[in-house]
Amino acid sequence: MMNRQWQATGSDGLRDFAFVDGEAPEPGPGRVRVSVTAAGVNPADLKHVARATTFPLPIGYEITGVVDAVGPDAVGGSGPLRIGDRVAAFRVHGGYATSLTFPAEKAFALSDSVDDVAAAGLLLAGTTAADMLHRARLASGEEIIVHGASGAVGATLLQLAARDGVRVIGTCGPARTDAVARYGAVPVVYGDGLTDRLRAAASNPIAALDLTGTDEAIDASLTLVADRSRIITAANKTAADRYGLVAVAGLDPESATYRDAMRGPLLDLVAAGELEVPIARTFPLVDAVEALELVASGRAGGKVVLTV
Repeated sequence: MMNRQWQATGSDGLRDFAFVDGEAPEPGPGRVRVSVTAAGVNPADLKHVARATTFPLPIGYEITGVVDAVGPDAVGGSGPLRIGDRVAAFRVHGGYATSLTFPAEKAFALSDSVDDVAAAGLLLAGTTAADMLHRARLASGEEIIVHGASGAVGATLLQLAARDGVRVIGTCGPARTDAVARYGAVPVVYGDGLTDRLRAAASNPIAALDLTGTDEAIDASLTLVADRSRIITAANKTAADRYGLVAVAGLDPESATYRDAMRGPLLDLVAAGELEVPIARTFPLVDAVEALELVASGRAGGKVVLTV
């Protein structure tokens, strides 16, 4: 099958991205081929390129689409797969494409109640949020601070925390306070005096979850949370190493195992209408570079998804 796919041809960021023609191979044993309908866009897509040493490198970790070929002994993450099934997949490689062949265990059947764009924007942000809450060892009634609460990961984290009865104080920009309050959190605007404003809004924060990586967020967390093992960052490993905090990342074995286990449950929550995927904007596949520029700017305000 013919395929069009975005690849990084070198390490010079978006300048080295190319939209190329190729073939989507027939699936071998344990593999499945999917006609892609949507692909999530994430900061990790560019980080993947920055770490790479071999090119060309296919881009994209999460997709939705329709199964068009199934290899022998191929079983999806939620059960047997058939041609025509709608699926979502996460931890694939090369999702910015019209077609993709990958291990069938990564494909999860989609309920009719979940649209393709929402599903394509769920799993990387959703599993990151779930992982951070898991690492913080939270109980109902406890209070936490979330730095960067209005983005794609933050909005999912707020919803999952609310389901667990956890009170959240969420930092954001002045234009994003309504987005934080929408999911039941108390918004606090970041900037000069952040620690004092957080202290005024919080009664007893026992954990802080950092999605921004800023010195401001780290300093406020260290001041307000006594137990450093409950300060979790997804954006500043250097600070985590320096101060004895917990850094989470998709390549970390503990995080990877937990995130993989959460793929099905998160899709079930969306199917039941109990979790909303905050879609900020969609772009056609051909405009992937523009989509990545928006995500890299930090101003997307939610999930960005490519549509095919």
